[in-house]
Amino acid sequence: MPELPEVETVRRGLLPVMEGRRIARAEVRRPDLRWPFPERMAERLTGARVEGIGRRSKYLLVGLDTGETLIVHLGMSGRMLVGGQVLGEYVHDTGAEEGSPHDHVVFHMEDGGRVTFNDARRFGVMDLWPTQDIANHRLLRSIGPEPLGNGFSAETLAQAFKDKAAPVKTALLDQGIVAGLGNIYVSEALARAGIHPTRAAGRIGRERLERLVPAIRQVLEEAIEAGGSTLRDHRRADGELGYFQHSFRVYDQEGKPCRTEGCGGTIRRIVQSGRSTYYCPDCQR
Repeated sequence: MPELPEVETVRRGLLPVMEGRRIARAEVRRPDLRWPFPERMAERLTGARVEGIGRRSKYLLVGLDTGETLIVHLGMSGRMLVGGQVLGEYVHDTGAEEGSPHDHVVFHMEDGGRVTFNDARRFGVMDLWPTQDIANHRLLRSIGPEPLGNGFSAETLAQAFKDKAAPVKTALLDQGIVAGLGNIYVSEALARAGIHPTRAAGRIGRERLERLVPAIRQVLEEAIEAGGSTLRDHRRADGELGYFQHSFRVYDQEGKPCRTEGCGGTIRRIVQSGRSTYYCPDCQR
């Protein structure tokens, strides 16, 4: 499932196509994805001007001049694809042509651009909600601080981890503790911070947390710069693949030498809460 860097990459790719433009026509080609679409969704979107595109955790937030915000979650295989729109000096045509059985929502923009929500597995989500009350939407109201924002620090982690017996890897996947982190980037951040993924969250000292916070930020920023990680279904908004997977230190590297300078360890894989965890037993303590 796409994590924060993938969603942020999609957000940035949509800005030149949608922000400041009206949706000339919205097509909704089925009644639902993971859940039913909101009532009259095509009618409510058609004619609306996109005032901005934000992100909260793994959700895209498309603010409209109608006073509503379109909430989009990509799910396991959802893609927002741009077709026929000039971005800078290039024309991106991603193959998101009309008629594909997996093109479920199409935004025809006023200048002729087209943005298509394509989702083969239909685990994606779309909803419309009053913008002024967006923080209280059931999908958003319990989410923790953004890891790239000012509200995320060693102190906030220390408070969230207090007395927690759960492994730090599991705790960091809790969206109520920190927003947007998933299996890949938690494994990578813990490796950079030198923290063993099974260590109890409540027993991680302040010095380690002071290393962990910048490690999380650094991993996320590098992944965004690389366009995210493409393992199966993720595509950028322009249809291109992300390439941060070529920079993985531990994720999916089982049996390979640790890439940390001066470490001679070998990457191992364990399963935590049904998810694969990769780490180096020599330099992660």
